[in-house]
Amino acid sequence: MKDALGRYRINVVAELTGVPAATLRAWERRYGIPTPARTASSYRLYSDVDVVELKRLRDLCSSGMAIAEAAQLVRVDRESRSPSTPPPAGELANATTMALDALLAAVRDFDPERIQQEVSRALFVGSAQEVFERVFAPALRQIGELWHQGQLSVAQEHLASENILGVVGSLVRLVQPSDPRWRVVLASVEDEEHAIGLHGVAIQMAGWGIQSTILGGRTPPQAISDAIEHINPDAIGLSITMGRSPAAEAAMLDAYALACGGRPWFVGGSGAASVALLVRARGGLCLVGSPSDHRVAIERALSRRGPA
Repeated sequence: MKDALGRYRINVVAELTGVPAATLRAWERRYGIPTPARTASSYRLYSDVDVVELKRLRDLCSSGMAIAEAAQLVRVDRESRSPSTPPPAGELANATTMALDALLAAVRDFDPERIQQEVSRALFVGSAQEVFERVFAPALRQIGELWHQGQLSVAQEHLASENILGVVGSLVRLVQPSDPRWRVVLASVEDEEHAIGLHGVAIQMAGWGIQSTILGGRTPPQAISDAIEHINPDAIGLSITMGRSPAAEAAMLDAYALACGGRPWFVGGSGAASVALLVRARGGLCLVGSPSDHRVAIERALSRRGPA
């Protein structure tokens, strides 16, 4: 639901967004973005929400995303921010399962166009978090397993991963809160390459009013120090998924605790539980349990620091 009545004529919106009036009309006609009100004389009147959506659509297209895919992402963002009745659990599970199966089938058939189509269609089956957790993350995990089993080629794995990760990255940027309560930096530790879990955390925390900057995989402690100096986040989130020797774990966590320099920091990922005592002994927060537990722990730590 829009939070303001239409008040801008199309020529004003063109100036505000840098998008020509003819393009605005074409986007509305072809993709349903935006949906301006109309006067009795059929003149378009755009709201502040319309202007925000158009700026997002413009930025996504400027980054190289196809207009149809960008419009779908903007619609997903609109739905995620609008109060609505969620679909029944069974209906959501069925829709996400079908989307996952269709995407994997396209990957197995090595069909680039179908892969793009199924990735785009998946955006309509639920909220950003639901699509990530039930379609994109499982797809990447299963694609990796199929590649390890020799059932997919390197080319198939790379093609699918590139398409999925590109959309996931755009989804993360799109759902970031415009007026965040806090800002965090997310990274995987320096000897871990995969960072898809960080995107899921960023999407989840966006719903809590927390803005995320993702540094990605293989992030050394010095990079954390640099990010703190230049970005000044309220907290640091680290992903750990692999096991190490006790001595290696202690040395690694010593380096990251020092890099955080007293800034709140937390550790998550499948390997977090095994280093929980080491993390806590160094002043960090280890995220175990349910997402709601994580939220309580993170918000408590950030509240001590104050708002962004």
